[in-house]
Amino acid sequence: MAGALIESILPASVLAALGRGDVAALALLVTAWAAIGWLSEHPPRSRPSVTVMMAEVRREWMREYLLRDNRIFDAQIMSSLRQGTAFFASTSLLAVGGVLALIGNVGPLAGLAAEIGRGAPTALIWQVRLVPPALFLTHAFLKFVWANRVFGYCSVMMAAVPADPADPRSGPRARRAAELNIRAAYNFNRGLRSMYFALGSLAWLAGPVALALAGAVVTGMLLSREFASVPRDILAEGEGGRGPPRR
Repeated sequence: MAGALIESILPASVLAALGRGDVAALALLVTAWAAIGWLSEHPPRSRPSVTVMMAEVRREWMREYLLRDNRIFDAQIMSSLRQGTAFFASTSLLAVGGVLALIGNVGPLAGLAAEIGRGAPTALIWQVRLVPPALFLTHAFLKFVWANRVFGYCSVMMAAVPADPADPRSGPRARRAAELNIRAAYNFNRGLRSMYFALGSLAWLAGPVALALAGAVVTGMLLSREFASVPRDILAEGEGGRGPPRR
């Protein structure tokens, strides 16, 4: 399905220059990127991901926030989260600029291929192989910017929570702040995944086999961190090994 979509998007001249292996490897990479994103946010109930477990921790954070008299600590955490998203947004934007500059001048890549004794593809092929990293990095930038903005919405909502836990407005506003926090974190995680796959897609410069292998390595790494990492085991402690209930 992904392969057919790619073939329908790419011009005939590009498809003629690319081999079937290139299209298949690229389709596998895009499919893996979409699948790992969906699975991380919609895991099996019997094996929740770190993303879903942290969502429940964020809800618990807002429940505790209601009872805290001094909320300076919470403000510091929100500031740290926004600084992190801003850093990654600026980094991904710089990376996009670097890749676009390389697309405009593929001479160094052709020279490197000649030095190591590999057959030098045409300039068009080099440029096509640099498009996926540019697209993944652009997607990451957009997600980081949106995550930063939603963390800002969350900060404002937290500031609107009355200091008195008995105030009828406190609970609903804290719950809305928690959900905003979770949406921001989801978008931040999507940006990180795109950066991982941007790095993996650079392997296409070495050929379709390298791209397929890099895609498999990135997918395995992300699956391990979401479902079989030490942080996940720590989060699952006290929950019978299954993690918090899904909502």
